[in-house]
Amino acid sequence: QLQVVESGGGLVQPGGSLRLSCVASGFRLPDVSLIAWFRRAPGKEREAVSAIYFGDGSTNTAHSVKGRFTISRDSTGSMVYLQMSNLRQEDTAVYYCAAGRGVGEMPPLEEYEYDWWGQGTQVTVSS
Repeated sequence: QLQVVESGGGLVQPGGSLRLSCVASGFRLPDVSLIAWFRRAPGKEREAVSAIYFGDGSTNTAHSVKGRFTISRDSTGSMVYLQMSNLRQEDTAVYYCAAGRGVGEMPPLEEYEYDWWGQGTQVTVSS
């Protein structure tokens, strides 16, 4: 059974950095091709942050975080990271990791492309 688990959330000051980790287990690569990060801020809809293909490592990142957040995968292909830098108070949210089977030129950022979701990890940016 496929499972997706996030870790690494916490409290950080504005301008600081944090790295989130996502581990996916119980799957074979042909069944799952990509991982994405989403987030839900208080009182807002969930939004896409960034996505990566396991195979070639190609990425797709939302404009709101581009240049500050970087998604990457490890050599085994089962761990995905979200490196967050220059954090702002508006980055405060619950961050979710999701796994999907999509294909295409770029990893999709639409929620419907993802079938398996983690429970989320809280990131709070505050002084």
